[in-house]
Amino acid sequence: MTQLEAQDPGVLYPRVWRIDRFGLAVNDLDAAQRFYTEALGFSTTGLAARDGEAFAALTGMAGASAQAAVMRLGEQAIELVQFAKPGEPYPHPRAANDPWFQHLAIAVSDMDRAFARLSLFEPEPISEGGPQRLPPSTGDVTAYKFRDPDGHPLELSQAPHSLWAEPARRRDGQLTLGIDHSALAVADLDASLAFYTEGLGLRLGSPSLNQGPEQARLDGLDNPVVDIATLRTQGPGPHLELLHYRTPISPQPPRKVAVNDIAATRLVMLVDKLDRVVERAVAAGGACVSAGIVARRLLLRDPDGHLLELVDADA
Repeated sequence: MTQLEAQDPGVLYPRVWRIDRFGLAVNDLDAAQRFYTEALGFSTTGLAARDGEAFAALTGMAGASAQAAVMRLGEQAIELVQFAKPGEPYPHPRAANDPWFQHLAIAVSDMDRAFARLSLFEPEPISEGGPQRLPPSTGDVTAYKFRDPDGHPLELSQAPHSLWAEPARRRDGQLTLGIDHSALAVADLDASLAFYTEGLGLRLGSPSLNQGPEQARLDGLDNPVVDIATLRTQGPGPHLELLHYRTPISPQPPRKVAVNDIAATRLVMLVDKLDRVVERAVAAGGACVSAGIVARRLLLRDPDGHLLELVDADA
């Protein structure tokens, strides 16, 4: 029996409080803000410089500096970061089962209208044939995957049986409502589950196995068979999904993207007792990027190299 099968979904591990925001490295901060504002309905709530000894120590990059924009959609936020010394562009070729793949799923109130607005900006598609409605066994979700101008994978998602369908979540006719989750590609599902549950204290929901023609068109892959494990924090907000592709296996070798590489998406998490969380996360397979805790923050990698910024909830 795997950890995915054995984990008690009712057990709560109160260490990670919630996902605070998602960090995306971009090539052109102004252009990225325009896309997220005009195509996806975000609004900029703050601009700031990221520099100094603390930022360099946090990122593990000597002399690191950047300009950042915090943008909100409903109750969720992203941080777009343009580094003064940019790293590598998003890799080519690229696919939904790449080892570094991580997408943000944006909940929408009307898929047809949201897709029509998005199409005006001609983003690079991941899905084939437009939005795909998945079978009832996966919640009757209608979804569409695409990339922003920098190559970051994104998804529009309309779930008729979720909290997003409640009238209270519909904000004055808004098409895009908030960020539902972030999904990460993982190579070893049991190792990733151990890291996120035992190390970070997330709780595991019901697993699913997605396959079939709708999933193939959604992912833009041939005959995908993918395990999806849902992980939730103690508090409100977006959740995580781990994507383990049984087939097809990505031909791309694993790589540790640098903090300033465009593919380096950061999950910014608020945690209780940061030092203890870091200790447990490293014991469960994580690797620190920061030399140590810096201004009550620390950057580390999960077993697949995805970046997590852990922030003391009392900071």
